[in-house]
Amino acid sequence: MFQDFQACWTPILPSTALKAAPVASQLAGEKVVLFRDAQGVARALIDRCPHRGVELSIGSVKDGQLICPFHGWRFKGDGACAHVPYNPEAKLERLGATALPSHEAGGLIWVYTAPGAEAPELPHIPEALSRDDVSVFIHHEEWACHWTRAMENMLDYPHLPFVHGGTIGRDLKKQLTDRSQMEQRIEPLPHGFVSHTTIDGQPDARLDWMRPNGMTLYISDEGFFLRMHVWCVPTSPNHTRMVLAAVRGFGLYNPFFMLTDRFNLRILREDKAVVESSFPVEVPHPSEEPSVASDKTTLRFRQWYYSHLKGEGRAAS
Repeated sequence: MFQDFQACWTPILPSTALKAAPVASQLAGEKVVLFRDAQGVARALIDRCPHRGVELSIGSVKDGQLICPFHGWRFKGDGACAHVPYNPEAKLERLGATALPSHEAGGLIWVYTAPGAEAPELPHIPEALSRDDVSVFIHHEEWACHWTRAMENMLDYPHLPFVHGGTIGRDLKKQLTDRSQMEQRIEPLPHGFVSHTTIDGQPDARLDWMRPNGMTLYISDEGFFLRMHVWCVPTSPNHTRMVLAAVRGFGLYNPFFMLTDRFNLRILREDKAVVESSFPVEVPHPSEEPSVASDKTTLRFRQWYYSHLKGEGRAAS
């Protein structure tokens, strides 16, 4: 279950996607159902009734309990069976559904990919998503790619003047010469690492990797506060839900600045065709593709993936 993505926190959908009705989703090849309990807390279960295997997501929610559409079995947010019609003597403690740890923060619903377990800690929430003096634009869409290729792309700074030459890579494209040199300095963080990029000796960018599948790009901190967060969420095999959370600290009450949000969406989509064309679909072992010095950040991710997730069945650390 959750092959090559076990024991990981990830956002699965924006909070706004979950209202009164249950919502079906997919995560790393598994069907998941989200619903809100009686207190309005987002809950996650494997989308399968333990009785006859029906998808619980096509059922309903009443009094904070998820009701199976087939025989009316009711389940609490922790998966416990609360009622079985026509069977007042049923041993409910043996009839529960499979629950997943969940958490709601930063405008996102997070799920931990270890059924029935307690997550060792809560997910890392970027501080910009918790501020009350910013505007947050959240968007999600599906790409036909393996999540590791999308993740590497989000961590790959050298592609900016080529894929984004008309947007955020415009200045880099103008400055690029045959003698230009890029250097990357990587420092560990409790939740991943930070990569500082310099070009021809001049500091140019900071980018954070949030283990296992998130990225923060620091576009501007002074004056026009602007950050872009992206999570590459595995759904079905070789398909990825790209979750974008763009944060700006300017134009909060001016509809004109909503164009900035659309600009961030344009940047995201500039990557789509390139990433979907990658072969092999999943990132290969670092030894199987040639790399150069400017690949330092993406290689660090790839090494971590093969050491901690790929085929190992071990918890992310």
